Amino acid sequence: MPACDGPTIVVKDHYQLVIIGAGPTGLSAARVAADHGVDVALLDEQPAPGGQIYRAMESIPPARAGLLGDEYQHGRKIVSSFRQCNVDYLSDTQVWSLNSKREIGLLQGDEPLMITADQVLLASGAMERPVPFPGWTLPGVMNAGAGQILFKSHGIVPNDGVVLAGSGPLLLLLAWQYMHAGVKIQALLDLTPMRNHLRALPRLPRALMARHYLAKGLVYKKDLKRAGISTLHNVSDLHATGNDHISSVSFRHRGRQRSIETELLLVHFGLIPNAHLSRAAGCEYQWDRSQQCWRPELDDWGSSSIDGILIAGDGAGIGGARTAEHAGRLSALQATYALGIIDKYERDQLSRDDRKWMHDDLHIRPFLESFFHIPRKLLSVPDDDTIVCRCEEVTAGEIRMAVADGHSDSNQVKFLTRCGMGPCQGRQCAEAVAHIVAAAGGEKVAQGGHYRGRPPVAPLTLGQLASLYPEETE
Repeated sequence: MPACDGPTIVVKDHYQLVIIGAGPTGLSAARVAADHGVDVALLDEQPAPGGQIYRAMESIPPARAGLLGDEYQHGRKIVSSFRQCNVDYLSDTQVWSLNSKREIGLLQGDEPLMITADQVLLASGAMERPVPFPGWTLPGVMNAGAGQILFKSHGIVPNDGVVLAGSGPLLLLLAWQYMHAGVKIQALLDLTPMRNHLRALPRLPRALMARHYLAKGLVYKKDLKRAGISTLHNVSDLHATGNDHISSVSFRHRGRQRSIETELLLVHFGLIPNAHLSRAAGCEYQWDRSQQCWRPELDDWGSSSIDGILIAGDGAGIGGARTAEHAGRLSALQATYALGIIDKYERDQLSRDDRKWMHDDLHIRPFLESFFHIPRKLLSVPDDDTIVCRCEEVTAGEIRMAVADGHSDSNQVKFLTRCGMGPCQGRQCAEAVAHIVAAAGGEKVAQGGHYRGRPPVAPLTLGQLASLYPEETE
């Protein structure tokens, strides 16, 4: 019986392949593996497949789906294809642990489980890059991705207007989607420096080989301009101000300090791989100067430094939704080969089209990464009073004081200040702390390192943990 369509699934203790994440990577990988007869479980923390990019695909009203554009609607056939496959799809399932032995800790509702796998594919996608700036912790300041989640899942959009600020393609896409939904966009503040145009220019010829991406961006810009939406370029010194809630956003533009009254500010500064689970498993990472983030050390098939653990899609490095589909299929073929179900020749033959399509899609990336390169000042020089770790309320000044006292890497600063020890476990401060530590110590970011990951990577009570081993009394 195709488990995708079945009612309640009895979770097995062991699977040949466990895929974590049900976005374009995980869905595409599951289909390929299942078609080869692999025993697959797909773990998804959401109630339905689609991930962030195709969130609520099966339940969204057609009118709202139309407002989100063609790229969103492309996900319909991916989700539909997945629903035809024989996979144990475990929705509303939180993964709290993964180790080098491919032992996986799950939470289904309140019930903790442990399962194992011969092969594990991490398809957990990306997260928005957290960039601290004065006032970013005020209620009413949110990431642009949160705005998209509310729109896709529930049709909730701002009633009283919104200011969008930051840098990256998602900001432009959200502005375009909001415009079609009738949202009043008070301003679009583009913090991309003008010098990035020169930085990106040498990479334009290659980007033209994937010109459909450029054409789509130009259409968005043209539609926004035609709608009279104000876009201010080369903005700097972003501040959110207010007492218990944001009341205005101030910034510098063309040498003048300006301010806009608003009760909602959505910000975006690009994407970085969601690395929490793979770091906890012990996968090796390296610094990527172009993408300004750490990314896992992988081979061409997505195999990590740990045998049997693969990483694909944006969790392996930002490439976009279409690239993530191809990467998912390639990693599924590698897992199928590692299980002995297909041989090396069949794996290589079956991968030819996806490898070519992925190569073509990636032509655009060097241009985008240069054009939307985040300024060093924004990443590493927030004011001393700016809170960097929201959970423990650690400021940039406290982090610099720790460096001045001789603590030269992120983990040493973490031990001294408790930054990264709160409920989010560093998700919202790790990147910022690394940049501040490097700048304060006069080192490169890669030398300052990143927080070490360890389980549980999701909240777990002592009672839930103890229930896994009821026979043990001490």
